Amino acid sequence: MKKEETTLDKIRTRPRFKLIIQLSQDEYAAGLKKYLQEHREQFSGNVNSEMVTVSVKTETDSYWKPYLSLRIEKEEENTVIRGVFGPSSAVWTFFMFLYFLFGILWMVFITMWFVEKQIKSNEFPWALSASITMLVLIFLTYAAAKIGQRRSNTEMEMLRNFAEESVLPFES
Repeated sequence: MKKEETTLDKIRTRPRFKLIIQLSQDEYAAGLKKYLQEHREQFSGNVNSEMVTVSVKTETDSYWKPYLSLRIEKEEENTVIRGVFGPSSAVWTFFMFLYFLFGILWMVFITMWFVEKQIKSNEFPWALSASITMLVLIFLTYAAAKIGQRRSNTEMEMLRNFAEESVLPFES
């Protein structure tokens, strides 16, 4: 039996997807609200006619708690659903800030060390160790993100199932 690949099957490798449906924005939002209400013991979320945010209810919340964000847009005669799986925007922004901060500091410290070696000075003997420390901090940030992603695998799978069950029947 050959399984037909749908748009949502690509979620395993890509956290974004796009669906085109024949319902209006309000009809789709109403159907999604009803579906979310039927599964309220498992999921929580906010639904309006343009934006939907869904998360899995858990006893403990981790920093990398995944969310499913759906944007409902009107394009010509069709309604387009754009979905994104990932952590909250605050967590995402925080991790990007850390990568940026540690990356810039690494460039500053390694440049200081390199210039010091070129001009045969000894004003910044700590620059090399500071640049290595920044590389370690970048790696630790990366490791914290990976650990958070691994811990939220079951929640991501539940959100994927939610997306399949609530969105796939409307796909054109």
